[in-house]
Amino acid sequence: MNRPPRLDALLRPRVPSPLREADDERFARHGVTLLLKRDDLIHPDLPGNKWRKLALNLEAAGGRPVLTFGGAYSNHLRATAAAGRLLGFPTIGVVRGDELAHRPLNPSLARCAADGMRLHFVDRTTYRAKASSEVLEGLLSLFGDVQVIPEGGSNALAAQGCTALGGELAREVEVAAVACGTGGTLAGLAAGLGPGQQALGVPVLRGGFLGREVERLQREAFGGPAGTWSLDERFSFGGYARTTPELEAFAADFEDRHGLPVERVYVAKLLFALTALTEEGAFPRGARVAAVITGARDAPPARTAGAHF
Repeated sequence: MNRPPRLDALLRPRVPSPLREADDERFARHGVTLLLKRDDLIHPDLPGNKWRKLALNLEAAGGRPVLTFGGAYSNHLRATAAAGRLLGFPTIGVVRGDELAHRPLNPSLARCAADGMRLHFVDRTTYRAKASSEVLEGLLSLFGDVQVIPEGGSNALAAQGCTALGGELAREVEVAAVACGTGGTLAGLAAGLGPGQQALGVPVLRGGFLGREVERLQREAFGGPAGTWSLDERFSFGGYARTTPELEAFAADFEDRHGLPVERVYVAKLLFALTALTEEGAFPRGARVAAVITGARDAPPARTAGAHF
């Protein structure tokens, strides 16, 4: 049987993504060089870690329908729906919150629907149990033979796909830092880096569970621990998709300094963390630190901390 065409031949992602130095005195005065790894430029519809995490999963699907999970503003759902449109396979998005089924679609879900994704809303209790055999069996009985991809796209295939990110940064930097939601990118990034390099993850949500997830993903993807990595959990700014006036001011200032549109849910928190860590002396003089820019500025807006959602 002929192998299906590889996705990179069909979608032509821009890899390796550009690595550009950012001239910033907040780093320079500590002898640290900040570099921006522009994964947001990989593909207009599947930017950053979305391409890296989805590619092997979509190849494994072999053209079958893909079913995956996300919240009302999930970038992962948007990327999966876009891939389905571009490559011609059906997509199903299981969305957290059955109350949303009776409301007008927000811009993120409307984009998914416009790209052909079938939206299936479930209550929050069911959504929390989405990995259980009972819930999965119910979805399979409803939708048939589908490729199931977990929330955020993070599984063993995603981690394996993200090793290329580490490979692109091998011998370029001492530290490669990425904002984390589900841990798949960090797991693969660390595995792809070379000796003497370390990966730093900045969780964008609270809970303290991400370290266990990265360990689990590395066991499933690589058979055990791979590479050197750490987490700094101080920069969630109230939780997922939340922001504060301080973070907003920082992001706007970074945009003015560098001409880089700063996505607020992930990238702003990563850049803020690296600036604070540099001020704290976390990186030695002469260190080259790469910030992986995983998201585009037109991603769904962050919410001010304390706002109802």
